Amino acid sequence: MSPRTYADPVTALLSAQDGVVSRAQLVDAGCDPHDLERMLRRKELFVALPGVYVNHNGPRSWNQRAWVAVLACWPAALAGASALRAESGPGLRGFDDSAAIEVAVDVSRTVRDKPDVRVRRMAGLQPRSRWNASPPRVRYEEAVLDVVAGLPREWDVIEACAAAVRGRCTTAPRLAKALAARHRFPRRTWLARVLADVAAGTASVLEHGYLDKVERAHGLPAADRQQPDRIAGGRVYRDARYPAYDLDVELDGRLDHSALADRDSDLERDLDTATRRRRSVRLGWGQVYDRPCRTAAQVARLLAIGGWEGTPTPCSPTCSVGGV
Repeated sequence: MSPRTYADPVTALLSAQDGVVSRAQLVDAGCDPHDLERMLRRKELFVALPGVYVNHNGPRSWNQRAWVAVLACWPAALAGASALRAESGPGLRGFDDSAAIEVAVDVSRTVRDKPDVRVRRMAGLQPRSRWNASPPRVRYEEAVLDVVAGLPREWDVIEACAAAVRGRCTTAPRLAKALAARHRFPRRTWLARVLADVAAGTASVLEHGYLDKVERAHGLPAADRQQPDRIAGGRVYRDARYPAYDLDVELDGRLDHSALADRDSDLERDLDTATRRRRSVRLGWGQVYDRPCRTAAQVARLLAIGGWEGTPTPCSPTCSVGGV
């Protein structure tokens, strides 16, 4: 077959795939083995991985590396953090562009890791992936859950879900639906409750976290919970009220704020301000799940300002209570 016959389809493939093409695609485009040998000899293509080629010999962009990984394991889709990076583009917070590319293949296949490629097997890969994306990738909700499954701390899980919702790439109900389809998942029940709270606009998981991780764990007095309070224009319910010590604790469980990390910093400043005799404090996920010991020490100071004569107790040998 003459070069003119396959030149246009090969050019179209290279254009659509960031300059990357596979041997199988070249064959489908009409290339014979000697045609491929000629392109390699003329340095029109260069070997990236066995059976996958790129149209230059310089440093590869992240997208090119992603295409190489997908085509080297085909049929495959970007997975985990790599799928999130493909969806969000460069600058994804906390993502290392130099890290190996993650791809998923069907659970029935045995595909080994390759240079710069980490392979995972996924049940139901076909319906869980967007094959028309460039490069193909698992659906956003599936990628978020894959990342979340490997996070060690509850706060990290919350922040990852918050980032996904905040970026408007998904919603809490869609994440919850994807979670429900998983047969096994770490902290499944807890995460389902967090996502249900987010969808409903409530903070019951956060409230329980405050009770369990801050108040009880550090020997603070028991608060009155969900007590009605009349204010101008209506009635509100206080999340945790310490009437004997003139202190209210409000729990802010919103995850869709424009910048959760920035909001967390604001809440931390509010808590510090409250230690200077402000009698109401608002706490968020970070104070309860990431820094419960420091939060307990701060709340204890506020209670002491109101007349509490007790002493907070450390929750563990490494607890920082009393040292803040």
